[in-house]
Amino acid sequence: MSLFGLGRNQRTFRPKKSAPSGSKGAQLRQLIDATLGSGNLREAVRLPPGEDLNEWLAVNTVDFFNQVNLLYGTLTEFCTPESCPTMTAGPKYEYRWADGVQIKKPIEVSAPKYVEYLMDWVESQLDDESIFPQKIGTPFPSNFRDVVKTIFKRLFRVYAHIYHSHFQKIEFGLIDKKELAPLQELIESIVPY
Repeated sequence: MSLFGLGRNQRTFRPKKSAPSGSKGAQLRQLIDATLGSGNLREAVRLPPGEDLNEWLAVNTVDFFNQVNLLYGTLTEFCTPESCPTMTAGPKYEYRWADGVQIKKPIEVSAPKYVEYLMDWVESQLDDESIFPQKIGTPFPSNFRDVVKTIFKRLFRVYAHIYHSHFQKIEFGLIDKKELAPLQELIESIVPY
């Protein structure tokens, strides 16, 4: 069971990751929370003056991982190997898994297996202190932005899969149609009613 009693796979739904208390990442996390609460999205994503870009990217990468983890965790009973035998985002996009280490050649796997591989891989990246250093003053690797880009690209695939294959499950009819009007064209392109 997942946190919400919906999931079948404990390994896929993971506890929320956070920066150690008192660390630069924790301070930046507080700043993000404060600016998100202001309602100004531009301020929430803008690099604060005097802050290190890599620190900012690291905090936001952990945040994105946590968001995808939480969203996918609510859908594990609907996203099964039977209902999602391949990791897709519509008929034009199929994603195959390769981590470059254990699985060098991309393989076709079910969506739940892809997400499990992905979450394991991202978590190993986040836990690797040579990539995401926790100690103040420890430099980030020279390829840090490339690592972050790859993590975001792969996590975004989970969003794409969720919205293509499971949108009706997450909508729950909690939002009036008139409130969805600004997004109606996008919604219809993803899931025709």
